[in-house]
Amino acid sequence: MLDRTAIRTTIAGPWGPLHVAATERGVVAVTWLTTIAAFDATLSRRLAAPVMDITHTAVDDPRRVRLEAAVVALERFLQGRPRPDEIDFDLADRPAWDRHVLGEVATIPWGRTASYGDIARRIGAPRAARAVGGALGRNPIGLLIPCHRVIAADGTIGGYGGDAWGSSAERLAIKRDLLLREGVAVGTRDQ
Repeated sequence: MLDRTAIRTTIAGPWGPLHVAATERGVVAVTWLTTIAAFDATLSRRLAAPVMDITHTAVDDPRRVRLEAAVVALERFLQGRPRPDEIDFDLADRPAWDRHVLGEVATIPWGRTASYGDIARRIGAPRAARAVGGALGRNPIGLLIPCHRVIAADGTIGGYGGDAWGSSAERLAIKRDLLLREGVAVGTRDQ
């Protein structure tokens, strides 16, 4: 039986600490604008398993290897460089719809965008753009599964972050910053 225990670490990010966790399968969470205690509690409920700090694991532990790869990928992203492709994700606890949507979003290349409708069409559900947005709002692996690259059909920024943190304006400012790191500038509907 697969061990669902996750390990986590924290790195510095432009909006505060980034909390990152991995299981034996892959990266299971990347979150910011929260405390370590809240991150651990949420992830422990999600996985129905404990969350431990990386320092409590052996160097060759598969979770540690996956977590360290995620940290390298996040640091590259924050430096304005594409992440390596060899990142494994653990979305086993997510609904099938979310896994399908997030799997497709993970394929959007660095510096490119797709609309919610584009993603819906790519996964064979052309009338499900709103449902795609819902799945993106539940993305537990922000930045590495680049939901910030999904924009509105008219080329404007769309939404970001569901109701997870901050105001809508704060979330959209972060999305705009994330896209600018990749050389992508998008407008707003009021421009």
